[in-house]
Amino acid sequence: QVVKIRLQQQKGLSTDLLKYKGPIHCAKTIVREEGIFGLWSGASPTVMRNGTNQAAMFTAKNTIDILLWKKHEGDGKVLQPWQSMVSGFLAGTAGPICTGPFDVVKTRLMAQGRTGDIKYKGMFHAIRTIHAEEGLRALWKGLLPRLMRIPPGQAIMWTVADQVMGLYERTYLQSANV
Repeated sequence: QVVKIRLQQQKGLSTDLLKYKGPIHCAKTIVREEGIFGLWSGASPTVMRNGTNQAAMFTAKNTIDILLWKKHEGDGKVLQPWQSMVSGFLAGTAGPICTGPFDVVKTRLMAQGRTGDIKYKGMFHAIRTIHAEEGLRALWKGLLPRLMRIPPGQAIMWTVADQVMGLYERTYLQSANV
């Protein structure tokens, strides 16, 4: 993902101003200038973002299913596809809201590189610096585009997952209870 972020930084530049000519050239340049670990810049906030996202989304999905539809894990009840879509969409909003700061920090650490002018020394330093210099809201920059992209995808994913799990429960769990 470091390569993707670095290439995105160059968009709009004329070809003679490009530092990186493509993804392979970008990766080679990062390794040459920053060492192999340059390819893992921003790994800590990425892990934090992904872990927090999954925890928030699964917790939200389960809670929403209980509150809206009285659906509990393993109860044999299968949600209608539209119900799964609503639950999935709402659960899909929880992740980006909870993980905004990690996403901002991840992107900034990946963009800055490991040599030259280093503004952020690590994940916690970046959070403190961004908050001090730009305010608390800056830690959620890009939230709206993420909310436009992630919840619809989660709505579709949970609709399919719930129907597959319902089929499994009807087919295998009911026959095991007989």
